[in-house]
Formats: sequence, structure tokens, C-alpha cells
Amino acid sequence: MIQIIAGKKGKGKTKQLLDKVNSEIKSAHGNIVYLDKSSKHMYELNNKVRLIDTSEFELSNSDAFIGFICGIISQDHDLEQMYLDSFLKIAKLEDSDIKETIDKLDVIGNKYGVTFVLSVSLDEHELPENARSKVIISL
Repeated sequence: MIQIIAGKKGKGKTKQLLDKVNSEIKSAHGNIVYLDKSSKHMYELNNKVRLIDTSEFELSNSDAFIGFICGIISQDHDLEQMYLDSFLKIAKLEDSDIKETIDKLDVIGNKYGVTFVLSVSLDEHELPENARSKVIISL
């Protein structure tokens, strides 16, 4: 399953994402991973959430990003949720069509029982059709 927090840059998506992950960790039965473009938010996350700074890895395109996600899932069979802050940036999809990557994440999430929560720097009406129904917060 995919959930999207949508809104232009500077609207407060990261705060919404951090609030959601920190409240979800209290009732989670499995592990939670938070992917970000830096480790800046490390101290705002509950210490039970694993933070991965994607800038430390050579992700050059969205296919490499999907492989990276699959690698994380393959190493943690108890993974329940993944939070992806600055999704367009970390998935190398800035100024690109995100439809195919959203579809791939949906298939992966359904196959392995992982919920993906993405912060996307686009207004809800700018999202492709396959992503609009997944918006939980529009800022």
C-alpha cells in the first residue's frame, strides 16, 4: 500500500511525515524504516525507527532506487512500513513522470506487506492519476 503526503516545497510535509512515523511506531508490530536525503532529522525520529540517509549511496536513477528498496526489504523480513521523505529527490524523479515508479512500489508493497508513506513535492492535482487516490494529506 502507498500513502502520499502531497504539497509544494515548504508546506510542512516533512513535519507531517515525522509526526506520522513517531505515532505509528507505538502500535507497529514490525520494523519501520525512514529514508531521507540527509540525516538532518535523526534526532526528531523515535530511536526505534531506522533512518537511512540515501545520499550515502550511489542512486543514479529511479530503477536503482527501486533496487535499493528491494534490498532493504530483503534484509528485513519484519519490515512493516517505509517512510520516504523528499520522495522525488531520493528516487531521482525530479522533473520526471512518477507513474511507473508508483506502480512498482505498489506491487512491491502488496507482495511483501510493506506500507510506503511518501512525501511528494507536488500539489495533489499535479500527481498522475494512479497516485491521486493514494493522497492522505494534501497541503
